[in-house]
Amino acid sequence: MGKLGVVPGSFDPVTYGHLDIIKRASRVFAEIRVVVLNNSSKNPLFTVDERMDLIRKVTRDLPNVKVESFSGLLVDYAKSVGATAIVRGLRAVSDFEYEMQITSMNRVLEEEIETFFIMTKNQYSFLSSSIVKEVAKYGADTSELVPAEVGSALRRKFAIEEAASAEE
Repeated sequence: MGKLGVVPGSFDPVTYGHLDIIKRASRVFAEIRVVVLNNSSKNPLFTVDERMDLIRKVTRDLPNVKVESFSGLLVDYAKSVGATAIVRGLRAVSDFEYEMQITSMNRVLEEEIETFFIMTKNQYSFLSSSIVKEVAKYGADTSELVPAEVGSALRRKFAIEEAASAEE
């Protein structure tokens, strides 16, 4: 395609589902910017810098993928870097309704930027960062949900939280 695509999200943490979308988008677009959005309505486990670092580690074999962060409107970021497309993953019909609303608003704000939807592979259709955090919090195996680097980071994060709770 020869164009720049943006893959936005909170990625708290990045999962195999996210990675699937990023990899597939990287085969379609000349360059992909994975943009970690600082969503003020969410209470993240990982800082923006930690999330960016984890994404860089798990996408290091994708030379056309860059990782950045942004606060504000996604279309403003996309315009500022010259992106022609926003790439979003869809897991289920329930995702579509929300994504359609966001896409419609983005089109009102900037009609030159298209949105492309990639259906998540069936094996990841149930997967969300929230589910991963809940499973990891209780020490369950996350190896089929997230790359090893992310699993290690989750174990460290929950061990720190557990130690802090024990001190109180």
